[in-house]
Amino acid sequence: MTATATGALALGTEPGRLVVTAHDVPIATYVHAADYAAFEARKPYLHPLRTLDGAAVSAFRPHDHRWHKGLQMTATDVSGQNLWGGNTYVHGQGYIPLDNVGSMRHDSFDAAGPDGADGAVEVRERLTWLNAGGEEWAAEERSLRFSGVDGDRGLWVLDVASDVRNTRGADLVLGSPTTNGRPDAGYTGWFWRGPRGFTGGAVTAADGRGPDAMGTSSPWLAYSGQHDEVDGGATLLFFAGGAAVAGAAGADRDVPLKWFVRNDPFPAVAPSYAFDEEVVLAPGDALRLRHRLVVCSRVLDAAEVGALAAELAP
Repeated sequence: MTATATGALALGTEPGRLVVTAHDVPIATYVHAADYAAFEARKPYLHPLRTLDGAAVSAFRPHDHRWHKGLQMTATDVSGQNLWGGNTYVHGQGYIPLDNVGSMRHDSFDAAGPDGADGAVEVRERLTWLNAGGEEWAAEERSLRFSGVDGDRGLWVLDVASDVRNTRGADLVLGSPTTNGRPDAGYTGWFWRGPRGFTGGAVTAADGRGPDAMGTSSPWLAYSGQHDEVDGGATLLFFAGGAAVAGAAGADRDVPLKWFVRNDPFPAVAPSYAFDEEVVLAPGDALRLRHRLVVCSRVLDAAEVGALAAELAP
């Protein structure tokens, strides 16, 4: 493995993956050239994610949903194509296997290394979204920025950005199972699957809601859980950030972000851009997403989460 370092953070490269370390602890592995079943919708993912003391805070290919892989950019319904993985929800029939599972192909890295004077590490990547037949439907520019390492408080920060431009030559309609008729299943976008031990964990949203934050909008949402194998727990603080469509021939328009969140039967969080409303991208339009994740090495109570959210809001 080759590595570049900046302060507490370092970036190592291995075949098909990048490894970010903080004080020699591998806090994030970005797998960009994974080879797994096409039915799982091949695409890059971040796993494992770890706290600064090395405890895992993500899950990989759990038995209930093999296509769940740590933290990844997903697209549940792209004009009828499934870039999420697994069966597709069809209203009146439930989840059924269809020959519509596409992929997100890693094409190149524009940059991967130190960024700025704050000791951050940034990865800038180009990807292509393909339908099940291999047709190129969208081009994505993605960035992952790791920063904010605070050993005393056990914190680190990840900013993710995706600009997804429609290259199909026809409209792309972005939706979810909820836009297709299934209540409270509006998962799409940047999706985190937590480890099995986090099942039943505490959810705290900015407006005071807990797991009933499903389908609501708020600036941030925190999820806390207890580790298996090692003592203690952790808190992940998700900032919804922003979403917009940049028009190729007109003004930008904001896209509402709504939380998909579950703590039972499994832990999962996503700031969904199409929870219950479809997003239409005309040819040349781009969907722009900006989110932040803070990983903390202990369980925070509601007051501590609120204070941290006020401090670290993007």
